[in-house]
Amino acid sequence: MKFYDGDGNVLVPKSVRPIMDYGETYLGDKKGANRQFRIANLHIREYDDYYTIHKDRIDPKIDPFGHLLVDAPEYLVSILYGIHVGKQFGIDIYDKGKAAGKSKVEALSKALLASCLAGSASGSTFYILNNLIRKINKSI
Repeated sequence: MKFYDGDGNVLVPKSVRPIMDYGETYLGDKKGANRQFRIANLHIREYDDYYTIHKDRIDPKIDPFGHLLVDAPEYLVSILYGIHVGKQFGIDIYDKGKAAGKSKVEALSKALLASCLAGSASGSTFYILNNLIRKINKSI
């Protein structure tokens, strides 16, 4: 049996220690796990037959921005990229609406909707592509 999963996580069979009720969390990427738990800096993912465990350098409940910066920079970069694309897209839609003679309110409402949609789509796409590239690099 292997003891590490290649991502820096320790693998623990459920037969060794059943999980206690540590308080389920929704912070973090589940990576296909059934549930996940956090106890300070310890991050536990529960799968059908085993757990993966790793220790974060910064507890996301205490310092969420620091955690993104140090332990999960792919989320932070994806968020910033989504904000940048959304802002640029929104400005473009607003300018086109104003040039077409629409009212400020109508141009702004369309620009805000387009900005949110474009930012969300681009940030999500960036995150997915980043993870795909990381998986490909690990297999090479």
